[in-house]
Amino acid sequence: MLKATAGLGYRTVRSADKRVLWKFAYNFGYKGVRSVQRFKKRLKQGITFPPFIYISITNSCNLRCQGCWVDVDKPQEMISFDDMNKLINSAKQHGNSFFGILGGEPFMHPDLIRVLRAHPDCYFQIFTNGHHITDEVARQLKEVGNATPLISVEGTPSVSDTRRGRSGVLNHTLEGIKASVRHGLITGVATSVCQTNIDDLVQETWIDKLIAMGVHYCWFHTYRVVGPVPNPQLALEPEQVLRVRRFVMDMRNQKAIGLIDAYWDDKGQALCPAATGISHHIGPFGDVEPCPIIQFANEKIQDNDGDVFKTLTESSLLTDFRQTAAKATRGCVVLERPDLVKEIVTRHGARDTTIRQTATTELETLRSRPSQYNPGHEIPEENWVYRFAKKHWFFGFGAYT
Repeated sequence: MLKATAGLGYRTVRSADKRVLWKFAYNFGYKGVRSVQRFKKRLKQGITFPPFIYISITNSCNLRCQGCWVDVDKPQEMISFDDMNKLINSAKQHGNSFFGILGGEPFMHPDLIRVLRAHPDCYFQIFTNGHHITDEVARQLKEVGNATPLISVEGTPSVSDTRRGRSGVLNHTLEGIKASVRHGLITGVATSVCQTNIDDLVQETWIDKLIAMGVHYCWFHTYRVVGPVPNPQLALEPEQVLRVRRFVMDMRNQKAIGLIDAYWDDKGQALCPAATGISHHIGPFGDVEPCPIIQFANEKIQDNDGDVFKTLTESSLLTDFRQTAAKATRGCVVLERPDLVKEIVTRHGARDTTIRQTATTELETLRSRPSQYNPGHEIPEENWVYRFAKKHWFFGFGAYT
């Protein structure tokens, strides 16, 4: 356990650019912890403002993935640089320093690098397919130093092509990973684990390959049955979700690579980051949503003259979602109780924030299915570093009491 943790530290110090490493340690590490402490203090006052905000800056993407909930095939929409700038500045006033950048494909937004440059005191995690990370883009990311690419890999070459709706997907993605590593970026790989890739990627050999490539961390999250074409045949069974959880625990103790998850606390109990209030989502139109897969909103980031703290803390939709979801399950309420999500949306008259305008129908056709919540089968954190971090700085925080 200690050997694996020390090995990760040694690998990262040797391979990451020193300025990139400093930005990660200070902007994400120190300031991120301080932001969570502020969050916990606000909770005691009955105020919920997430320390981590996730922003889908555009709906455009060069791929057509199975189960995608984003309108990637519709006319391009994107948050303007001015609105992004105002959003981040507003959140910074309340201690925030970390922002997740999603899409579509974030690198299709022409002002992405400009946003990173405008906020050198923040840290950004960019969820990307890696196809746009050329040596030039990686060089610019190294120059700004305050972003980590989290590059998605969905399986073998044939599985990747099927899952992602294009040919040659994996090769392009691997080139993006190599460029990121080559330029000293803290580089991550993410996988949405489903029926077609669990046997290929939830394997020690895959972790060893990532380490050999120079990847610093990986994130296994389970496939969500949502969107206009939800592909339910890809969903994992409860025993497979446990298998993924057990695998992550084992690899944390054995391998010199970070393994991230956001759906279990230090005791191994399931949780939903949106239900706890530790994160909410901004859509490409500027809509304020509970999480990326719940595409309904009553507020926009432009409301209240751009005061995002006021907008989020006064949102009755977000408050109701957190309370209702936490009472219903510790898992994903969208998977387990889509009927409750529809009730919340109807109760508040929330608007469909998709371009396709079929989100309500999609909710009605979803059937209840298991999520990560599996009472009696909890697998507590075994690595003391992860256990300590989760207990004090991430997730939980009394949402389910």
